[in-house]
Amino acid sequence: MVLPVALTLSGITLLSFSVAKAALPLGSTAPLFDTPASLGGKQFNFSLAEALHKGPVVLYFYPAAFTRGCTIEAHDFADAMDQFKALGATVIGVSMDKIETLDRFSVSECRSRFPVASDPAGKIASSYDSKMKLLHYANRTSYVIAPDGHILYAYSAMAPEGHISGTLAALRAWKAVGSTTPTPQH
Repeated sequence: MVLPVALTLSGITLLSFSVAKAALPLGSTAPLFDTPASLGGKQFNFSLAEALHKGPVVLYFYPAAFTRGCTIEAHDFADAMDQFKALGATVIGVSMDKIETLDRFSVSECRSRFPVASDPAGKIASSYDSKMKLLHYANRTSYVIAPDGHILYAYSAMAPEGHISGTLAALRAWKAVGSTTPTPQH
């Protein structure tokens, strides 16, 4: 069951759809992490803190490289990278795949346009409430994180559709209010 959740943030209404306990609340602080990642088949250490110094980050979790939905989502993110870059955003995909698998996935499915990171123990996914309870996979969940580390947008749905359009809309809304992090209104 997908439940719509709407929060008003400093005059912006951002919609988040999530399966119960499948995403961190809007306005909360994103857990920082460092993990092995691959871009164009070349491994490096991805640091969320370092990426946030450059601008907002689109962090998306996906179940497994080379599966149908994850391949569609990777292609869609790759196709939209010019739009994300124009908004000053870094995109990073995270799965529980081994880094060697992601080396291949980053080239063939991400088309060397954005990095994917390895979370083999599921610690990052767990810290973002994005780990499946009984399986060793991440839920398909997308976040937009402001440079100050606060979550601006969260969307969780197993279908790959909606993740790219939702994260782009959240980034545009954030930019429209002067790129300041909204504070949740209660």
